[in-house]
Amino acid sequence: MSTTVTPQLEPEVLRSRIARFRQVQSEIVTQVRRVIVGQEEVLEQVMIGLFVGGHCLITGLPGTAKTLLVRTLSQTLGLVFRRIQFTPDLMPSDITGTDIIEEDPANGRRTWTFVQGPIFGNILLADEINRTPPKTQSALLEAMQERSCTVRGNLYMLPSPFFVLATQNPIELEGTYPLPEAQLDRFLFNVVLDYLTAAEEMKVIDLTTTVKIDTADPVTNDQEILDFQQLVRMVPIGESVARHAVDLVRATRPRDETAPDFVQKYVNYGASVRAAQFLVLAAKARALMRSRYHVTYEDIRSLYNPILRHRILLNFHAESDRLKQDDILKRVLEWKAAPRD
Repeated sequence: MSTTVTPQLEPEVLRSRIARFRQVQSEIVTQVRRVIVGQEEVLEQVMIGLFVGGHCLITGLPGTAKTLLVRTLSQTLGLVFRRIQFTPDLMPSDITGTDIIEEDPANGRRTWTFVQGPIFGNILLADEINRTPPKTQSALLEAMQERSCTVRGNLYMLPSPFFVLATQNPIELEGTYPLPEAQLDRFLFNVVLDYLTAAEEMKVIDLTTTVKIDTADPVTNDQEILDFQQLVRMVPIGESVARHAVDLVRATRPRDETAPDFVQKYVNYGASVRAAQFLVLAAKARALMRSRYHVTYEDIRSLYNPILRHRILLNFHAESDRLKQDDILKRVLEWKAAPRD
């Protein structure tokens, strides 16, 4: 028999930790704003991923500051940053590391020595992850789920915290390899970066075409991030709100008896249980970031699209009617309104 133990903290200690969480959150936004212009919703989603301990897939057109956003966040968090530029000839050992034979000059004996790959960091930027074959993409699966990697039968634990922030280009299909469903499901968010407004583009020009280039300063550390992740899990959620999250996820499964007609028509496979877990966890982080001590229906519904858009597989009917995942999810939200308290 297993039991779930919720950490019991003194009220003063809990208030202090919450105050520090809000202070760090505000300072992170301030530092990132020195470098990144606009994209408020994107920044919020990536920060939720960090506070939850989840990985993010960032989809955007070239030149939308995907890489710059990840690098700036790593500087602000004071974490070890690693970058892998994914290419068609990248091998799994280029990510995880490999064993090499070293000879001891004293006695001439040869021994195997493990040389760590770039995966051994706190924040891993997998740049253009869809440009490498599935064999290499799968090297990240164990790391993303288990926070470890296996090389020649030896298990190596990765540092904590560990985040994978992967980028992909949605318009270049030549020479790209779609991510396997099993790997997509391990990403908390599929964050979409869009074009900036004209005023924001003018601000970008002012920031980046002068002699002085701003950089972000660290405002926290790895241990505090781990503490914040525990704090997020302590946020309470009402049974009715959790039930609403489960109902919204189950509504995407065409074989479920509660699924609406349009889901049965256009969806081949719906979201897994992991989607409901991530939806509740992310909603807890969003509530705390907005100075609330409980999760609301609005928290669940506002994060529904970015958490589920990469977890549902549409069929040829949707393709022929030119429907995307976001179109289906929007209709689900309209079909399943939030209960009245």
